[in-house]
Amino acid sequence: MINYNNIFVNEGMTYEKYRNLIDDLLLQHKTTGPDDSEAMLHYTKMNVQRMSRVDKTVTLNEALLNILGAVKNGYRFLVISEGWCGDAAQIVPVFDKIATSFADKFELRFVLRDKNLPLIDAHLTNGGRAIPVLLILDEKGDVVKKWGPRPGVLQDLLAGWKRDSSDMMEIAEKLHGWYAKDKTQTTQQELAEVFKDLA
Repeated sequence: MINYNNIFVNEGMTYEKYRNLIDDLLLQHKTTGPDDSEAMLHYTKMNVQRMSRVDKTVTLNEALLNILGAVKNGYRFLVISEGWCGDAAQIVPVFDKIATSFADKFELRFVLRDKNLPLIDAHLTNGGRAIPVLLILDEKGDVVKKWGPRPGVLQDLLAGWKRDSSDMMEIAEKLHGWYAKDKTQTTQQELAEVFKDLA
């Protein structure tokens, strides 16, 4: 039985601490997780730039703001992520924006996937350890909602791209091109649906 509150309190990092950890590891030519290869370091450096860009540009849309404003109780956001993950770089700044915009309702913490395998293994996507995963906990520490690892439409596109090509660099380019055009709007629409049930 997973004690989510215990993980949140004792292992969870704030967004700032998560970002600082990634930066500090990069200075040591390392990334989060066990693979410090050149490729993973490259992905991580790119993702730091992506997170910084999304941090600066993300604006919560009116529909999501209205739904978040109507949420009655307080919730904890436990996010399973890694610094090298491209999807996480495009999405986790949205979680931070929600938590900071409604600090009276939401508390946000991050844990690393590869240091919490029992946790991610309880929340697989199509049998895989895909991230980021947002777990929304109530005051008792029960998971009331889960979202991730990416918007549904992109999940379908990605499955098609992987069927057509095994070139991961080409797939990553398409993935980040989609995120750049979408400007977090599809992520926000899906999160609005998630939070609607909590209003």
